[in-house]
Amino acid sequence: MNSANIFISCLVDNFFPEVGVSMVNVLEKLGIGIKFNNEQTCCGQPAFNTGYQSDARDVAKKLLDTYRDSDDPIVCPSGSCTAMIKVFYRDLFKNDPEYRKIADEVASNIYEFTDFLVNKLQVVDVGAEYRGKVTYHSSCHLLRELRLEKEPRKLIDSVKGIEFVEMDMHDACCGFGGTFSIKMPHISKSMLEEKMKCTIESGAETLVSTDMGCLMNINGYISRNNLKIKTMHIAQLLDSKK
Repeated sequence: MNSANIFISCLVDNFFPEVGVSMVNVLEKLGIGIKFNNEQTCCGQPAFNTGYQSDARDVAKKLLDTYRDSDDPIVCPSGSCTAMIKVFYRDLFKNDPEYRKIADEVASNIYEFTDFLVNKLQVVDVGAEYRGKVTYHSSCHLLRELRLEKEPRKLIDSVKGIEFVEMDMHDACCGFGGTFSIKMPHISKSMLEEKMKCTIESGAETLVSTDMGCLMNINGYISRNNLKIKTMHIAQLLDSKK
């Protein structure tokens, strides 16, 4: 495989561009040529999750039109956005045969970053080095919708110098859920507190995940409580040399 398109999620594009840079660095190190379509926009998930189906459909059509003729695989640093396209577009376009067909084609060609590395490229060791004790948070969409559980761990285990510790309730939601954390703040707060209790008890210095929505939520707790825990997107971990 010589090249791949990268689809950058809204959170990464607007708030965490360094994650996109790390993903590109890892892919280029593996000899993958990078293609970036400037026409790409949101996948429509915020509108979809909030109940604005028509608006979500309009945004989704824009994305599908952007990638409909792509022969190269599409790689995304977000299980959440990837799941929106691979899973939820089926419902979004169930009454639109034309775009349902396009959605199915694009869905078969898009990969979450760890899925692309482990299952498409058959790579687990990308030559990364990181010193410290690390734990992993399983994001909901990656685990429950895309069924990707072992792939991130295989990549983490391959990092030289790392000490991996599995936290209790690693597969529990962090409480973010996009607008859920705004609509149900008290429930969201309790879920986050439970997740952070498990993180702290693991003794890990660094928490790694695959979705910046989760990590943004967790970082808020860390900042408010002055914790000395570092968070990293897995692309940043795999781009490390220390």
